[in-house]
Amino acid sequence: MFSQGSESLIKQAREIQEQELQKFYSRLVKLLQAKDLGHEAVDSLQRLYLLLSVNKHSRRLPSELQKRLVLLLSSPAEHFQVLSVSVLRETLSLSDQDLSHIQENIRPLNSHAAGLLLSQVGGGQLVSEWLKVRARSRDNLSSLCAHILHSLEGRLSEAPAHSRTHTLPIINSILSHSPQSLTEDHVTLLSKKLVEWLRYASTMQGGGASSGGFFTGQRSRQPVPTAELDGTVCGDFFTVLCVGQGFTEDQWMNVFSFSMLRHWLLTYHCVSNGNSTADTANRLQLSLSVSHSHSNDDRSEVDGSVVSMVSATSSSSRLLPPKERLREKAFQYCQRLIEQSDRKPHKRTDAELQKACLVEAVSILDCVCVEDASLVYRTFPCVKALFGRLGSDLSYVRVFLPIAQFYLNHGEMAAVDCESVWKLVFSQCPAELFNDYFLAHELLRFLRVNLETIQQRVPQYTRSFPNLLKFLAWDSPAVVDDFVDLLPSLVTAGTAVELLHSLLDLPCLSATLLIQLSSVSLPVSEPSGRGLQQDAFRNPGFRGLFLFLLREEAGSGDTIDRLSTLHQLLAEAADWPRVLQCAQVVPVLLHIYFNTVVKVADEKLLAHLILVMLERSSLLINIPTYTAEIHRVFSCHLLNLCQLHPSLVVDQSQELLEFAGSTTNVYSREEIYTHVVWVLGEYLSVSCDSRCSVRLITSCFETLEAVLFEVTSSSPPPGTTCPAPKVVTTIMSALAKLASRSHDLIPRVSLFLSKLKTAARAGSVAWCPDEEDLVAVVTRGEELWSLLKAPGVAQSVLTPQPHVAMPQWYRDTNVSMPLQLRALTHLTHTQ
Repeated sequence: MFSQGSESLIKQAREIQEQELQKFYSRLVKLLQAKDLGHEAVDSLQRLYLLLSVNKHSRRLPSELQKRLVLLLSSPAEHFQVLSVSVLRETLSLSDQDLSHIQENIRPLNSHAAGLLLSQVGGGQLVSEWLKVRARSRDNLSSLCAHILHSLEGRLSEAPAHSRTHTLPIINSILSHSPQSLTEDHVTLLSKKLVEWLRYASTMQGGGASSGGFFTGQRSRQPVPTAELDGTVCGDFFTVLCVGQGFTEDQWMNVFSFSMLRHWLLTYHCVSNGNSTADTANRLQLSLSVSHSHSNDDRSEVDGSVVSMVSATSSSSRLLPPKERLREKAFQYCQRLIEQSDRKPHKRTDAELQKACLVEAVSILDCVCVEDASLVYRTFPCVKALFGRLGSDLSYVRVFLPIAQFYLNHGEMAAVDCESVWKLVFSQCPAELFNDYFLAHELLRFLRVNLETIQQRVPQYTRSFPNLLKFLAWDSPAVVDDFVDLLPSLVTAGTAVELLHSLLDLPCLSATLLIQLSSVSLPVSEPSGRGLQQDAFRNPGFRGLFLFLLREEAGSGDTIDRLSTLHQLLAEAADWPRVLQCAQVVPVLLHIYFNTVVKVADEKLLAHLILVMLERSSLLINIPTYTAEIHRVFSCHLLNLCQLHPSLVVDQSQELLEFAGSTTNVYSREEIYTHVVWVLGEYLSVSCDSRCSVRLITSCFETLEAVLFEVTSSSPPPGTTCPAPKVVTTIMSALAKLASRSHDLIPRVSLFLSKLKTAARAGSVAWCPDEEDLVAVVTRGEELWSLLKAPGVAQSVLTPQPHVAMPQWYRDTNVSMPLQLRALTHLTHTQ
């Protein structure tokens, strides 16, 4: 909330009249014409910014005022640069003349002016205006690129101090926004400059103190070499891991070049017609074969440097075209970084810098090997040695994923064993670092980006879902989107059953992870709020239950027989916030699971899944909303499975009848019970499966009849509520459907329906205290009783043939179902 004074100023700014505003513009122009700008000019510019920023729509400033504001961009005082940029950003787009003036006259190009140029010529327009200015924006961006790159053509020593430090960030932004703005000439020129800055930066420290975060210390009087992170003198190859008391400008350009190198390598092939990998490899072979005949070095680019140990091919690489030569130098630079990362730094911050540089170096090596396959055989020994050196040190977890990406892209080509990499990535890392938010984000992103390749080349992936689900159990809201994309790839015929159990046990896994962390952080004798669960976690008798939930791979048994015990142990965890969050995402994932499993499973597996649904509907952690949602999901997909494969009802008739014959299920699992009864009545028919016998229909009828009689003849058990009318009417409808297929059963169901009607007329009944609900049940019974008076019509209405489900039977008044109902009504009235 704004203070009262601030709100007053904002209100005044919004209510200012146009005439007063024009007078203010005129006064400000006169102020800005003065040679020395004082506090009054600062106050006026701040007021102008307030006037422009609090209004909903952008304004167009007078041309003279806009010109003066553009001139302020080159002011030696940075606060005037900031104010002018802030004001110009709030106005409508600058004219081409203003943009050209900024590009041509503001030297050096400071960060404020560069940011303004990018916002004006590259983006920030409304969608409705974008199409109109698209061509002009591209032309302006190309002009800006030409201007920036032209300023890079001279030597760094000839340029003013820090005049080029903003160029590469600007170009990097242009690459992100509009890579097409760079022409082939731009790409060639910048590739050459990147080679120069990366490979041939000075190794002597700068004269001034550093303003960056790479090194600290007093200013050196005499130029001295830069140092490694362990304090030894740096060699002839400067990299971002070299430190000292100050950086020269070419060293800063080296740092900036490395920071944008991967982005450049990934993007420049989009803006130019690059040569094929085969052509690149052939040229490299040719350059190596003739390298011995060239003894004269190109001293204009080396500029005093000597050949490094990692650049034995530098003379031959000079024969390559600029883009291919940049790849070669990037390869050498990254090898040098990997070599430097083996040194033990003196400072903790430098250790983190090493890890960050390793991530970038391995990613760049992967990028250059994708572009040039001939580099794979030179790069793999280096990456393999790095992985071996890091081993299983999980403090380097950030580096493991780029290494895994490299192995995934090139392991098959190099014919190397990737088993140890996948074991680390899919087994050890998630098991021990499931609470590392960075790892969760990066690993799941790695899986999403490479999903198709991983499914083909990494057999451990589908078996690792118990481990991957730990990320979901720990921080469900943050990673649920990732698992929405990944879950279908984990559903196979071999993993479907265990994956379903794991999804249902996800809240239990969440609670177990919390208990595990508490158990590790607290001594055995120290009490805590989760003492009971920790005791159970440490108890050898229950240890197996928790270890199964914490397993790393699929296929290691199950705990279905002891789930009730597990749920009792975790009863107090049912209201923990993290557990509740986890329970909320399970229904979403179950929908995705069932939509996928019907595509990969055969009928035998689907039949097994129906049994799992029936069994697990009563074996869920005691979270009431969670249980209700799971029952709703099961009900939905039980109908879907039986609709797709009606024969499943006959295959699993014994289990379905056992479930439907339990009166307890009417009260405790109402949703799923209703749908089980419905599928029995709907699909237990000869028209759906020829194996459906009269004996099976009679057995089902008698089971449902007994349940309906028990429900409607007694009060609900203590602690339960009355059954919903939907349950009763569903059982009645199922009985009528079964009787229409076996006419010997019609008298029995008719007798029951007539008794129901008589009992309802006698007054309220214990099983349905609500009068409106009772009327609805009785009305449904009368409709079914009327239908069963004409068995032939009843069968066509209650069990229509498949072709009757076509829209014609509901739209054509001559053959539709309403016609049959009208005929039936006529018959009943005549009788």
